[in-house]
Amino acid sequence: MTSRTMAVRTMAGVALCAALAAFAGAARAEQPPKLPELSPTGADVCFGRIYDAAHLKAHPHQKVERIFFFYGHDPVSRPNEEPPANQDTSYNGFLTTTVRGAKKSDWAAGWCNKEDPSDKASGIRCGMDCDRTLASLKVDDKGRLMLSNVQPDVYLDAGAEEDLGKAEYNRQALGSEDDNFKLEPMPAETCKAEFARIDPIDPALGDPLRVRLKPDQPFCFGRDYDDAHLKTHPNQLTQSIRVFRGPVELASFVAGGDAANWPDGADIAVSVTTRQKGEKVTQTYSCQGEADQWRCSASSKMSDFSCDISQKEIFLKRGHNGTMMLANPNSAVAVVDLCSKAADGKTKSDDKVYRLQPMPQSACAP
Repeated sequence: MTSRTMAVRTMAGVALCAALAAFAGAARAEQPPKLPELSPTGADVCFGRIYDAAHLKAHPHQKVERIFFFYGHDPVSRPNEEPPANQDTSYNGFLTTTVRGAKKSDWAAGWCNKEDPSDKASGIRCGMDCDRTLASLKVDDKGRLMLSNVQPDVYLDAGAEEDLGKAEYNRQALGSEDDNFKLEPMPAETCKAEFARIDPIDPALGDPLRVRLKPDQPFCFGRDYDDAHLKTHPNQLTQSIRVFRGPVELASFVAGGDAANWPDGADIAVSVTTRQKGEKVTQTYSCQGEADQWRCSASSKMSDFSCDISQKEIFLKRGHNGTMMLANPNSAVAVVDLCSKAADGKTKSDDKVYRLQPMPQSACAP
């Protein structure tokens, strides 16, 4: 499933699952599955149900109030957030539910196939990353979708029960009666409208970074924090920060990059000046496109580090009105030498999310 926010995730499990999904996804994308049981014509199809008060009163352990299942093309992505063509787009099953009292819906995606392709009577299983199950499907003689085997943690990371603790896990997980749903066939547009509630368009965001910033274009974004801000954020180490592509980074992309897959392989530099001693640390990152954001790993090719820094990551995402958001939910922004002991573990300061303004290139000069 796509990563459309900078939310803190269970990074070890997500990274492993993402790697496995990318490998499996490449194979799946070669021959997208076609299931005439769900869609006889091959068109996008929708099934859904909204439970009334009487049903919910009779089923006190059912949290789900609205549920929709969509089989077809991704109904969540917007045109300007589609991942590049080289990324896997093999998911074809999409589930969204809204639980009682919730203001927002949850959603998950998977790929749906016959459990046994050689058996026409075989059921349909929709799998997720890390060999998890999204749901098992069956269409009855009235065209209704029987959706079963929905796991309580379908919207949570693998290993969430251990990470969250039992009480919080039970609060976030689905209820004991949230399974064996009977969904009615509905127009595809009904599902698309339901999924549109999840990620409404925000015109102030404009184009994603991969569209706004060009392969041969230098850029400079940054922020200088004044005394008033720093006084209210005593645990913030950053006094000023710059994110940029200059002559060195542009030349690197010309030498080894592929403009058709932009921004994959793009190098950026991040310079941070700390408040205590005014020391400046600059680190290079190599980026990959991930929907509408850039996922950038610390790179040693323009640095003189001997430690393994490949897992130090930051995320770049468009902000409102031309700004750029930089996030390091764990430990990635180089407020210290990434090979030092101080860089181990999770970030304990407030240096996690930055809203950066566009600046002239001279502001990012070495």
